[in-house]
Amino acid sequence: MKTSDFDYTLPPELIAQTPTDRRDASRLLCLDRETGAFSHHHFYDLPGFLRPGDCLILNNSRVLPARLLGQRLPGGGACEVLLLIDRGDGMWECIVRPGKRLRAGARLSFGDGELTAEVCEVLPDGNRLVRFFCEGIFLETLERLGKMPLPPYIKAELQDRERYQTVYSRVNGSAAAPTAGLHFTPELLTRVTAGGVRLGYVTLHVGLGTFRPVKEDEIEAHEMHSEYCTVPAETAALINETKANGGRVVCVGTTSCRTLESWAGEDGTMRPCAGWTNIYIYPGYRFKVMDALITNFHLPKSTLLMLVSAFAGRENVLRAYEEAVRERYRFFSFGDAMLIL
Repeated sequence: MKTSDFDYTLPPELIAQTPTDRRDASRLLCLDRETGAFSHHHFYDLPGFLRPGDCLILNNSRVLPARLLGQRLPGGGACEVLLLIDRGDGMWECIVRPGKRLRAGARLSFGDGELTAEVCEVLPDGNRLVRFFCEGIFLETLERLGKMPLPPYIKAELQDRERYQTVYSRVNGSAAAPTAGLHFTPELLTRVTAGGVRLGYVTLHVGLGTFRPVKEDEIEAHEMHSEYCTVPAETAALINETKANGGRVVCVGTTSCRTLESWAGEDGTMRPCAGWTNIYIYPGYRFKVMDALITNFHLPKSTLLMLVSAFAGRENVLRAYEEAVRERYRFFSFGDAMLIL
């Protein structure tokens, strides 16, 4: 298939720049993937679409304040470092600016020297391996000095950094939020469980490859980025029990979907696991575990739009997106949501 098959027209003013005042007040477009029919709701209506015996799978990864603004040493020229992957022993894979000046051996300072760093290696894709040094605990220092790594299409300043975290985030490691989960409140989760739906958690640390455009004409030629994910034993058991009892596995976000589909057996049996995944889901893929999906509206020509199209059908999805544009839904990370059943 062609990458152009997953394009659509989006007025720039529909790209949400700030979160809604109330997380669960965002709109919800419900799409029936069998018939292509859709209907309009709000996210707080979600419990009405779930059944007793279903399970909801959520990604509990927490976004690091991974954007550091500092100075080059010596000389004091400005620099920016975005942490991507923890390689251990103080070493991180990073994106840096200005790239031409930050070669191997370059030294950096952040927070008046509270945190320092050295560029150790330039990787083939242009990323850098950077080793950090500080007196205290690195993650605590990062909490003080770092900024949230918002996607490039969000130009507004984030007033409350917790609005770029899900209310159930627990495990530090993401460079971007699993945004489908941003709509949940503790009260909404209570309503969900009161209706007989059980919650299970996975962890997938979202990388910036999420926002990388597909540049190849043929979608099969695209090389997918890798992300680290885990499925705990209790979540695997919950999924297997749900399936055995005729319930549905409802994934919150494409990250939860990719985690489950990466590690499930061909018969849909889930097992505990931890490791790297670069699973690439596009039309023609046979889903092994997921029965329903909660997701935001994705960028044109993106791998995430291809995943949603694999689940619900490309024509159904593009028609739903056209309807969302007509109805002035808000798009992307801080935007509205879809429920695909």
